[in-house]
Amino acid sequence: MRKAYRQAQIVKLIRGRSISTQDELAERLAADGIDASQVTLSRDIRELGLVKTAAGYHEPNTNGPENNRDNLPRVLQEFLRDIRVAQNLVVLKTVPGGAQPIARALDTEERPEIVGTVAGDDTIFIAAPTAAAAKSLKKKLLKLW
Repeated sequence: MRKAYRQAQIVKLIRGRSISTQDELAERLAADGIDASQVTLSRDIRELGLVKTAAGYHEPNTNGPENNRDNLPRVLQEFLRDIRVAQNLVVLKTVPGGAQPIARALDTEERPEIVGTVAGDDTIFIAAPTAAAAKSLKKKLLKLW
């Protein structure tokens, strides 16, 4: 198991839900097929700079998972200009330089409709698992915009 992959999965997990202990983190990783010892998790947490609060682990300079929900509507309102669907892709057009903040906010949301994002300067491609999921995501994003 590559360290970078394991650490990326740790960040993904803590962004998506509250995880309060290393045991809970190890269980969640194991459910995804990633075995990690307590020593390895301690090192990963330190290297990632994760902070432990009463609400669980989170990345520094955030208020935990609840901060991500507030961020997406703000960046959509600030930078988004258009939303289009093409098969299972949702294409977002932004002001110049606006693609990265929106893509980052989307990536931290951990929505099941989002397989991944690719962001340029003013365009974001969002891969959805199906065309129906892409249409559903567009509707949800329009409500936030």
